[in-house]
Amino acid sequence: MVGMMVSSEHNLTWHSTAVTPEMRATLSAQRPLTLWFTGLSAAGKSTLAFNLESLLIANRIHCCVLDGDNIRHGLCRDLGFDNHSRTENIRRVAEVARLMNDAGLVVMAAFISPYRRDRELARSIIGADRFHEIYVSAPLYVCERRDPKGLYKKVRIGELSGFTGVDSPYEEPDHPDVYLDTSRTPIPDCLDRLAGLITAR
Repeated sequence: MVGMMVSSEHNLTWHSTAVTPEMRATLSAQRPLTLWFTGLSAAGKSTLAFNLESLLIANRIHCCVLDGDNIRHGLCRDLGFDNHSRTENIRRVAEVARLMNDAGLVVMAAFISPYRRDRELARSIIGADRFHEIYVSAPLYVCERRDPKGLYKKVRIGELSGFTGVDSPYEEPDHPDVYLDTSRTPIPDCLDRLAGLITAR
């Protein structure tokens, strides 16, 4: 570890709060933001988020993906899928994203988040200036055809209920920052649009 010298002019106080998010952003040479990917299961949210992460890392942009798998198995493993639990899941994710933004990171949060009120809650926690809603759209029949986890199949044979888009509602965003129809737009083109959004920041 490289040694650091503390200047005698540095004003040291207990519990100092002198380091600001702006200072961290300057250090990392990037502006933090959260891209909130919303859409049906198998629409392509996590696929885009992880591919974007690889692209950003290749361009030396510090970032992280939050999605259902890495959140539900740890931070939110005590939650179910009733309305209250869904809201609490989104609240916790938003709080984590806010902390990551404060540390200077670009965050990709990929969650179905079917209700507008929950996405607005996330926006209010993260901050409107950092929050960008990405609506990843695909027709239900396309999502069912993809079905990487076999969830739609379980719904159709009665093994799973309360599934968003089938027997539970999904409220489309009214004015998303980015709209991506993955049934018509190839992944590379989607990534170009998302990279452009980050570059513009």
